[in-house]
Amino acid sequence: RRQRHRPQEPRGERAAGGWPEGGYPEIVKENALFEGYYRELGLVPEGEWASFMAALREPLPATLRITGYKSHAKEILHCLKNKYFKELENQVVDGQKIEMPQPLSWYPEELAWHTNLSRKVLRKSPQLEKFHHFLVSETECGNISRQEAVSMIPPLLLDVQPHHKVLDMCAAPGSKTAQLIEMLHADMNVPFPEGFVIANDVDNKRCYLLVHQAKRLNSPCIMVVNHDASSIPNLHITVNGKKEVLLYDRVLCDVPCSGDGTMRKNIDVWKKWTTQNSLQLHGLQLRIATRGVEQLAEGGRMVYSTCSLNPVENEAVIASLLEKSEGALELADVSSELPGLKRMPGVTQWKVMTKDGQWFEDWKAVPPNRHTQIRPTMFPLKDEEKLRALNLKRCLRILPHHQNTGGFFVAVLIKKSPMPWNKRPPKLPLSQKMEPAAQSSEAASLETVEGSVVTEAKQEESLGKDSPESKKDGVCGPPPTKKMKLFGFKEDPFVFLSDEEPLFPPIQAFYALDPSFPRMNLLTRTQEGKKKQLYMVSKEIRDILLNNSEKLKVINTGIKVWCRNNDGEQFGCAFRLAQEGIYTLNPFINARIVIISLEDVKVLLTEEKPFLNKLSNEVQSQVREMAMGSIVLKYKPDPNQPETHECPIVLCGWLGKTSISAFVPKNERLHYLRLLGVEVFRAKRKEGGGDKMEVGTPEQELEDARCATKESVPMEEPLNGQPAEEFMKPNAGELENNMEGQLASGDRSESTQNTKSEDSAELHDTQV
Repeated sequence: RRQRHRPQEPRGERAAGGWPEGGYPEIVKENALFEGYYRELGLVPEGEWASFMAALREPLPATLRITGYKSHAKEILHCLKNKYFKELENQVVDGQKIEMPQPLSWYPEELAWHTNLSRKVLRKSPQLEKFHHFLVSETECGNISRQEAVSMIPPLLLDVQPHHKVLDMCAAPGSKTAQLIEMLHADMNVPFPEGFVIANDVDNKRCYLLVHQAKRLNSPCIMVVNHDASSIPNLHITVNGKKEVLLYDRVLCDVPCSGDGTMRKNIDVWKKWTTQNSLQLHGLQLRIATRGVEQLAEGGRMVYSTCSLNPVENEAVIASLLEKSEGALELADVSSELPGLKRMPGVTQWKVMTKDGQWFEDWKAVPPNRHTQIRPTMFPLKDEEKLRALNLKRCLRILPHHQNTGGFFVAVLIKKSPMPWNKRPPKLPLSQKMEPAAQSSEAASLETVEGSVVTEAKQEESLGKDSPESKKDGVCGPPPTKKMKLFGFKEDPFVFLSDEEPLFPPIQAFYALDPSFPRMNLLTRTQEGKKKQLYMVSKEIRDILLNNSEKLKVINTGIKVWCRNNDGEQFGCAFRLAQEGIYTLNPFINARIVIISLEDVKVLLTEEKPFLNKLSNEVQSQVREMAMGSIVLKYKPDPNQPETHECPIVLCGWLGKTSISAFVPKNERLHYLRLLGVEVFRAKRKEGGGDKMEVGTPEQELEDARCATKESVPMEEPLNGQPAEEFMKPNAGELENNMEGQLASGDRSESTQNTKSEDSAELHDTQV
């Protein structure tokens, strides 16, 4: 009561005192220790310090990347340039005229763009609402990634080809992983590239964020695993009938770092920055990088990167790695790659500073009581000849003021020969112990990172004691229970279909699958009861799963290709097609195909269950003799009409007695409609009624992407029999399904996880 009568201070005075209207103090973008440290190191060219600090205090511009492997990438780029970017012309926000978005000059094919708009302005400005909803909706579909510009550099320098085996060691949240997947699928006519990506992260919860990112790209060649990157286990693969240790062609080593290059978006760094963070992370970064090059094949390439400017986390790690490699590694000269990218060379001289401002130029000057905090690998080499031979200037430093980006560091390493501590006999008898001479500081870490000797023997011994799950053919169970306690959720096993599996022949006959269809790559996530979902992986991922079930904690892999629909059994097949995997299945399906026109696409995507008489005569004639059930809806562009939509569209559908439904997620519906020049709008709310959905032309106003961006469902949503005007509006059940879809292989069993989505599908199917 006393507080209630206390006179309030005027808001203007509070704001003047550093407290804005929201009630939180504004973070002052000053840190004397930060400025003193980097001034002393001289990392910023002379005369550019003021520009460097001014750039750090400005918000980071928004950048976006169009996914390059989707066949719709060019169409999205055309839509962006000719519609949304044009609508931004002459717009003024907070008294500032919006600059037109520009392509990143160094990113190939104009597939990455940046604008002076900050994320805050994009979210809050009514004038930019349409553009913002477009970005969010297309991001959910996997067609656009909102990614910081400098974060796009490491995958480009990795130079991934479709046949490469790729390891992403610290992958979450997954924007770089998405780039790697796109590179594998450079040729969309090849549904199963020979290569694959194993994306790892030590944080169990962040692995599920990684799953959500990877799921948007619908690739059968990605596996998400949960391990400490510094001791990620050696995996085995089958080569010509023999088991061999898996060595990767490409390794992305984007290590945890202090993040002082991210000050423009993570403003907390301003008040929390201290050199202590770098000193504590250096050892971990070196261990992860060492483990990365150990798993790299000869001739392979590893990219080491951080979003830090500190040499202790950058050049010091690379120098130490190169020195102990004894010539097995070299820094690649990438000066000719990514033309247009402004970069600074790596530094060859630096000093180490403690958090209280004490400087050391040499390890010998460090007092003994500091030896646990400061290590000899943090200092540059004193031997000038050896230092020159390392070619540290081949590293890349990206400074914020040069291209209006964040700060970043990249080094590209080539492996010319095995690491010196790997040059030993491949196996030792279990009874034989390591010789004392092998217990050096470098070899000490071998017991955890070198699989060829001690670790491999232990693993082979454990493989002999198979769990009941792993004894069954085609089953990749989780790691032993005692190990699971160290992590988060226990995962369901990956169970591959056996040759005698009775559910596959009806599927094969119903869809007339091509004899080349790789049925051995089909799996489920349950061993008992009805199989509700069928997933597909590439043969390489299958091989890894079956050979490493005891040592690998797999969070997620495979794409959903079929979903059980009990009502479909009466039509000859209990499984309907899933939109998520339709582009993978499409080359193998020879029946149940309906060729549709552009007008048919518009009708199917804007109406819930259009009657057959609303579709073209060609469609009606094709389905006249076709049995009810799941179908493939294909649009093929006419090469003689280049002005029309130029990329093919493949949709999953359901043929009823008198109608056809498209089983397409909401955001994906909006995506296709945008490409076809159709927009969806929300009419004003009427008394006693809800929002009504209408279809219009691009010239009309009030595009309704909100309904599909805030609560979109990233799975096949058969609309549950709702009225047509409600089919874009989510309900509570859909939101729950959305969460389950994002954690698609999470802590609950498959039967529980998919109950609601399957029930909704069956409800719709019975009403067709």
